[in-house]
Amino acid sequence: MSEIYQSIEEMAPQLAPMQALMGLDLGTKTIGVAVSDSFRSVATPIETVKRKKFGADAQRLIEIANDRSIGGIILGLPMNMDGSEGPRAQSTRAFARNLSALVEVPIGFWDERLSTVAAERALLEADTSRKRRAEVIDHVAASYILQGVLDRLSHLGSAL
Repeated sequence: MSEIYQSIEEMAPQLAPMQALMGLDLGTKTIGVAVSDSFRSVATPIETVKRKKFGADAQRLIEIANDRSIGGIILGLPMNMDGSEGPRAQSTRAFARNLSALVEVPIGFWDERLSTVAAERALLEADTSRKRRAEVIDHVAASYILQGVLDRLSHLGSAL
């Protein structure tokens, strides 16, 4: 069973060096997945998992984590604009608790407010078709979440 951290600052010392991180954007119908390189400098969107049941969803995420030697998992936490947590944030925390029983790597949260908006804007700027945007928005949003974490970790590392 893995530990769940409420902040990246708490999680950072628990991360093994030279292992990639995985970022997740949990939606009601899909899970966007992004991974970093082992230097933890760049987040890359890789897949959108169609949600079925928790067991099937978790199995696919664990396959990705094992294939890519993932050293930590970041879940986007959907906060309300006033900073409070609503039902979606509670279901994300529940997902993290269930996943923590199945993995051995630290799990953390990142405030995902506006990540989907940023991903949508980037896809519009790239002149992506509406159909293609719908296909990739979740894993592009996951890469925005993960890149935020990578940038924070880099800042924390340079502050030490």
